[in-house]
Amino acid sequence: MPGRTDSRIRLLALLVVFLVGSLALTARSAYWQVLEHDRLVAAAADQTTVRLETASQRGDVYDRSGTVILATTVQRERLVAAPNQLSPDERRATVAELARLLELDEAATLDLREKLASSSRYLVIRHGLERTMADRIRAGLANGRLFALSLEPEPERVYPQGGGGKDTTLAAHLLGFVNRDGVGQYGVEQAYQDALGGSPRIVVADRDATGRPVLERATVAQPGVPGTDLRLTIDAGLQLRVEQELLAAWIADKAKRVSAVVLDPYSGEIYAEATYPSYDANDYKAIAATDPSRFIDPVVSSVYEPGSVFKMMTATAALELRTVTPSTRIKDVGTLRLDGGRTKIDDADRKGMGWMTFQDGIAYSRNVVAAKVALGLGDSLRESSAALYDMWLRLGYGEPTGIDVAGEVRGIVRDPGLTPWREIDLANGAFGQGVAVTPIQLATAFAALANGGTLVEPHVVQGVGDQDVAVAAGTKVVDAGLSRTLVKLMRHVVTEVPFYRDRTLVPGYDVGGKTGTGQIWDPKANKGRGAWKRNLFNYSFVGFIGRQTGIPDLVVAIQIEEGTPTVARVGHLEMPVMSFELFRRIATDGITTPDLLTDRPTAPALTADR
Repeated sequence: MPGRTDSRIRLLALLVVFLVGSLALTARSAYWQVLEHDRLVAAAADQTTVRLETASQRGDVYDRSGTVILATTVQRERLVAAPNQLSPDERRATVAELARLLELDEAATLDLREKLASSSRYLVIRHGLERTMADRIRAGLANGRLFALSLEPEPERVYPQGGGGKDTTLAAHLLGFVNRDGVGQYGVEQAYQDALGGSPRIVVADRDATGRPVLERATVAQPGVPGTDLRLTIDAGLQLRVEQELLAAWIADKAKRVSAVVLDPYSGEIYAEATYPSYDANDYKAIAATDPSRFIDPVVSSVYEPGSVFKMMTATAALELRTVTPSTRIKDVGTLRLDGGRTKIDDADRKGMGWMTFQDGIAYSRNVVAAKVALGLGDSLRESSAALYDMWLRLGYGEPTGIDVAGEVRGIVRDPGLTPWREIDLANGAFGQGVAVTPIQLATAFAALANGGTLVEPHVVQGVGDQDVAVAAGTKVVDAGLSRTLVKLMRHVVTEVPFYRDRTLVPGYDVGGKTGTGQIWDPKANKGRGAWKRNLFNYSFVGFIGRQTGIPDLVVAIQIEEGTPTVARVGHLEMPVMSFELFRRIATDGITTPDLLTDRPTAPALTADR
C-alpha cells in the first residue's frame, strides 16, 4: 500500500501560511483604505480638479485727511501661454509677433523662444500688462498672428504720489510695497497685511482634457473677504516738504543718508517720517535687483551712536536725583582721566572752559561736564551706572517703541548689572557713545521729556476701515515738574549758544532741543582692528517747536548720517546744512501746515511755573 501523502503538520503549516497572508492582505488593505484614504482621495482630486485662488481687492491707504491716496490697486492683465499646444510654425510666428509687440531686444527674444519651446501647459510670459498692450495682444489672437496665448486679470499695487526726489514715491519707506504674490513687504504694507489683504476667493474646478480648469462647473470653497482701507496719521503735504528738505540736505552735505521724524508729543501720531535716498515703490523689482538695502527704513530699523543728544538723558537722571540743579557750577577741564589714568575722554575742542553752570555745560555740549555729572549720580561707580541705565530704560531705549510698521529693532544698550561698566563706559554713555539707538526712539524719548513726562507709543495708522485705531495709553516716566525744567533746559541750549541760536530759532515760536555729533566706528579699518572714521560723523538734532511758550506742539528728530564737513578742525565741524538748520526748516514746515495742529488746552502740568 503506497504511503499517504497528506500530513497534519503539512496541512497545519499550509493553513498558517494562508492565515498570515490573509492577515497581511487585510492589514495592507486597511492601511490604504483607512490610514492613506485622505491622501489618496486628495491625490485623485489633484489629477482631476484644480484649486484656484483669486486675491481679494486690497485695501487702499490714505493720508490723515482721508482724501489723498498713498497706495491703491489697479487691474492689469498677465499674458500666459500653453507651449505644449504650439506647432513649430505657430511657435515661430508667436515669438516674432510678441517680440514686435513687447519691443523685446535680441536677448529677450531668445529667452522667449526657449520658454515657448518647452512642453509646459501653463507659462506666465509677462505680468502687469496695461490695457493698450493687452488689446494689441487680443487683436493678434483674433487675426491669427498669435497662438496658444491667453490673458488673465491681475491686480497690481501702485503708489500714485510722487516723492520729494527723482524716481521716488511719497513715503516709500513708511509704506513699503506689495510683492507679486500679493504680500506686503516692509512698512505699513507688511505690518497691516491681514487687514489690507483680506482673504482670497477660492474655487474648485474640474480639469478638461488639456488640464485647464472648467470654470463653468466650479464650486466656491471660500467666498473671500475684501481688504480694508487704512487712514494714516501722515499729512501728505508735510511729508512731501520733509522729503524735499531731506533731499536738499543730502546733496549739500554729501551725506550717506538723511532722516527725519515729525511727531505729536502727546498722541504719538507721526505727521511725517522719511529718509533720503528713497525709492520708487512702483519699481521695487529694479531696486531689489540692484540695491535691496534701500528698502530698510533707518528711522525704525537702523541703530547708531547718537552723540550729545544723549546728554539730555544724563541731565534727566541727574535733575531727578537732585545731584545737580541747572545752576550747579561744574569745572570743565577739557580732558578727564578715568580708571586710574588708563582711559580718558575729551571735549570736542580739547580745551576746558573752566567753571560753568550745568545748564551751560549742556548748552555748550561739554563732554567733561556730562561725564562728571554721570559719575556723580550715585555713591559708587556701580550705583551711578545703574542710575543712568535705569533712565535709559524708562525712556524706552533698548526696547522697540511699538510703532506699527514692520522691521523695528530694539537698539543696543549694555546692562551694567550683567557686565559692570568701567568709568570710561559710564562717561561715554553720558554723551551718547557706546550706546546705539534709532531715530524713532530718540523722538519718542524727547517727546516724554517735553510733554509733561509721559512716554507715548508712536504710530502711523489712525484708522482701519471706519474704526479709529486704539492707541495704548502712555507711561508716566518723569515728573511733570521735571519735564518743565527739561523744556527750559532745551530752550536754553538754542538761545545761549550763538552758533545754534542764529540757525535754529523760528521767530514767533517756542523752540528748544539738543544737538549731537557721534563718531563712527569702522571695524574694517586698521587692518581689521578697527578705527574711527576720519572726518565722517553722524549729526543729530532732536527738539520741539510750539506756538505757546512751554507747550511744545511738535517734536522733530533729525539724523544726518556720514555727512561730509566743509570745515573740520578740532572743536569745530561745519556743513552746508547742519542738523539744527534742517530741524528749523522742517519744524517750520510742520508748525505752519494748515489744519495739522488742533488747539491744545492749557495744561497746568506743562504751563505752571514757566
